[in-house]
Amino acid sequence: MKKVINTLNQFASKSGAALALAVVVLAANSVCMFILHQPEMPEGAKKLRKF
Repeated sequence: MKKVINTLNQFASKSGAALALAVVVLAANSVCMFILHQPEMPEGAKKLRKF
């Protein structure tokens, strides 16, 4: 039983990290319609831009 729980924890942490990376990439490549509302992007997220 402990092996199953450890496997599920590893899967959840890997998929959570992948989801977080996907959200950051989407946020780095999009622009807010309201320019004054656009928050400053961290330097690490700016490296993920595609243009």
